[in-house]
Amino acid sequence: MSDPASKPNGNAAAATNGNPGPVKSQLYNPNRQVYRPQSHYHRRGQRSHRNFCCCCCFWTILTLLAVALLAAIVGAALYVLYRPHRPEFSVTNLRIAKMNLTTSADSPSHLTTLFNLTLIAKNPNNHLVFFYDPFSMTVFSNSVPVGNGSVTAFTSDKNNQTSLRAVLSGSQDLDTDSLTSLRSGLKMKRGFPVEIQMDTKVKMKMDWLKSKKVGIRVTCDGIRGTVPSGKSPAVASVVDSECKVDLRIKIWKFSF
Repeated sequence: MSDPASKPNGNAAAATNGNPGPVKSQLYNPNRQVYRPQSHYHRRGQRSHRNFCCCCCFWTILTLLAVALLAAIVGAALYVLYRPHRPEFSVTNLRIAKMNLTTSADSPSHLTTLFNLTLIAKNPNNHLVFFYDPFSMTVFSNSVPVGNGSVTAFTSDKNNQTSLRAVLSGSQDLDTDSLTSLRSGLKMKRGFPVEIQMDTKVKMKMDWLKSKKVGIRVTCDGIRGTVPSGKSPAVASVVDSECKVDLRIKIWKFSF
């Protein structure tokens, strides 16, 4: 006969099985994104698109580098073959026929001028021809514009010199600053400073090559003038004159 105390209690067993322990609660987050696995085809399409873009960028950069290298080689070959030089200008004579400055307390100061200019345009190249548009010319004295003029279009052939003549004149009222600057120059013992500025466009031909028109500016300074007395024009000193040629556009473009 078994001991009643050693037999399992059914009620106790049932209670034990019915209470397995605390259950972890699952929190619901409505903002959490639902995981959707991407297909293998979609990932492969993205990789293909990136590879295509990288390939296009690589070939574009390579093409640009090749074009730049080719242009540099052609430019170097042309320079070695033709040795191009900029045109040269020099002032040979400047006569001041009129330099009248009138001042009055009742009216603005007035300046009347007349200049006769002779200059030389030289082409030092053996293979290049320059085609010049008309020149627009301005005379300055102590940074004050005192006259204007022009020179007609002309062609400067290979290794050639062209003599140019121009008449520059002016008639204008001066403000206080311009009058002060001009008077300061007129008082100089060596003569008042004269600067000539010329602007034009030029086209260059080199055998079968032709460039597009390029703007240039020619500046001639170092000239000393004197005010004429009477009807005889005064001859300016051009011994120390020097002309500088500047390209307004730094890149020459050729059409084959």
